[in-house]
Amino acid sequence: MPKSLPVIDMSTPLCCTPVAASPVDDTAALQVALRLKALADPVRVKLMSLLLTSNGGAETTGDLAGAVRLAQSTVSHHLGQLREAGLVESDRQGMNVYHRARREALAALCTVLDPNCCR
Repeated sequence: MPKSLPVIDMSTPLCCTPVAASPVDDTAALQVALRLKALADPVRVKLMSLLLTSNGGAETTGDLAGAVRLAQSTVSHHLGQLREAGLVESDRQGMNVYHRARREALAALCTVLDPNCCR
């Protein structure tokens, strides 16, 4: 029988000791791995890039789907994975859903991987 992973709330930015500071415990390793797993897809990396470089800071699902040349349902799935990892936030306004990158979550992940990363 496969081992089930524990459920972790990833809606808040990652906050733990940098992995280079000392060996991490199982919970911290899982939190980092789940966030990295969400980014471990070329489409998701491209979506994050589009959101981070967006002029208005938010993009609709339809606009993102056109930019990556995929169906809206596929893009919605990828955005859902990024949202679960706490890297994207979404707001429904009428018929559209607007998405924006959570820069603080990305900065926290960078700091956990390498505390000298963004200095």
